[in-house]
Amino acid sequence: MDLFGHDDTAKNNLPAQSDGLDRPLAERMRPRTLEQFVGQEHIVGPDGALRPLLEKGRLHSMLFWGDPGVGKTTLARLLADRVEADFLQLSAVTSGVGEVRKVIERGRQALRAGRKTVLFIDEIHRFNKAQQDALLHAVEDGTVILIGATTENPSFEVIAPLLSRCRVYKFETLGREQLDILIERALKNDPVLQKAGFVLNPEAREAMLELALGDGREVMNLLERSVERAQHENRTTIELPLLERVASQALSRYDKTVDRHYDTISAFIKTVRNSDPDGAVYWLARMLSAGEDPLFIARRLIILASEDVGNANPNALLLANTCFDAVHKIGMPEARILLSQATTYIAASAKSNAAYKAINEAMDEVNKGKQYPVPLHLRNAPTSLMKAHGYSEGYLYSHDQEGAVSDMPGLPEELEGTRYYRPTRYGAEAKIAERLETLERMKRERRTEQHEGDDNGGVS
Repeated sequence: MDLFGHDDTAKNNLPAQSDGLDRPLAERMRPRTLEQFVGQEHIVGPDGALRPLLEKGRLHSMLFWGDPGVGKTTLARLLADRVEADFLQLSAVTSGVGEVRKVIERGRQALRAGRKTVLFIDEIHRFNKAQQDALLHAVEDGTVILIGATTENPSFEVIAPLLSRCRVYKFETLGREQLDILIERALKNDPVLQKAGFVLNPEAREAMLELALGDGREVMNLLERSVERAQHENRTTIELPLLERVASQALSRYDKTVDRHYDTISAFIKTVRNSDPDGAVYWLARMLSAGEDPLFIARRLIILASEDVGNANPNALLLANTCFDAVHKIGMPEARILLSQATTYIAASAKSNAAYKAINEAMDEVNKGKQYPVPLHLRNAPTSLMKAHGYSEGYLYSHDQEGAVSDMPGLPEELEGTRYYRPTRYGAEAKIAERLETLERMKRERRTEQHEGDDNGGVS
């Protein structure tokens, strides 16, 4: 159920479908030609990146990266139609290496008969390495034209050999004007809406555009649910209070295509942060049951391990990173066990956000313009000219000093004495705090000795 169309409906004169009226509105309004497609002008518009190839009837393998409901699946179908290629589709959620090999063989047979094949793989980021490897030769030799769709950054989720054989196109969320075109087209051209003569109140229309969050499928779903509610209440006008009731019901359940899963992932993050493994594993189960990408959760655990646990338990970051790698290799359903282990461990760990606060404070000062020259004693001096200008002069090699630390300043003079990292007294970070206090005391004593030596003419 992806996108729809983008030219004025009167000009395009989209034909109303006479069958399949029980299908969702988004499916009924799917565009039939590339000219009817909404959005992504930078890809398929008059000056879009794919236009030169399309005019020659050619395509290359590519990856579509973008949020749900922005037209990835629909555009793949329309491109295959435009170049007169067979269209084969797989879902990375349910397909294994065996299914990949079968569709590649179908593509090979089609190629022998002189036909091109577009292989579309939805959520390609969920394929493990072995599944992605199975695609390589067929993509390289042109047996199939691969179009992979992903909501995740392909640089992190697609293996380098496959990534190098594809061009990546970033899909933008739809603007309000584009969403409004979809609404108008549905009201004018969908036979179900036409028959009942529904009217969309301007206030409700504006709210609908806002609630859709740039998602074309969701604006159609909101319109369809509003129509159903209006029918139930014997209304023909959809007004703001009715839409609010519909939206409230829709957002009360976890649906990553509607509320961008932020409420549930927020609950997960906050319960891990609050050292509540029971709450955390419940929200983990909610996300997994709703079909959330396990790699998305694993990435959040890596961030949590650093942002909220930090040096209070450095092993948390190691475990989170290992969990991500293992989830990538194994996939669901077994990945739930790995995620549960990492979640409960990180939730139960001692907590510190000192490292998180340290970099935020330092970045804030840098962004405010506190960007001073590197002190000469910290600069490298690979040439005699640099040495002559004082580069590296005064540098003290810490391993030659007692305790493997010197009293050499590490900040520009203007920031001397500033503290960004302030370790807590929790977990392993308590020992770090003690060590830093010991080192600071040693530095103060050396500076005092140096000062007294200077006062005595260099004799201490």
